Amino acid sequence: MLIDEIKKANIEAMKAHDGDYRAAYSMIISRYQTALTSGKGTTPTDADVLAMLMKFSKELEEEKQGYIAAGREESATSTARQIEAIAKFLPKMMSEEEIRAVIDSLEDKSIPSVMRHFKANYAGQVDMGLVSKIARG
Repeated sequence: MLIDEIKKANIEAMKAHDGDYRAAYSMIISRYQTALTSGKGTTPTDADVLAMLMKFSKELEEEKQGYIAAGREESATSTARQIEAIAKFLPKMMSEEEIRAVIDSLEDKSIPSVMRHFKANYAGQVDMGLVSKIARG
């Protein structure tokens, strides 16, 4: 499972005394444990872990932009390294051209249909905000 790979990477980061990578991996492991004990009675799947990774990566990107705006370069660099650590576990994202090609190949190009198609077939491989923007454009 993906979480097991993240736990191994966390141990490696700990051995290498890499605080930025360890912080990122520890946060994902913490979120996984929270989901595991949420009382829903289900174990988070790899898709759930991937969603956690994507959400955390987006949060880190926003945090980094805040540090840059505040002139805190050291914190921005640290956050960029955390994003780098998370990116190792994210699948390659589809480009705008690839998204356009998929949309063009669909019979029903209505926005709800396009969004359903991408959510069902390309979850974790595409930014749904970008899909929406392209579908509306």
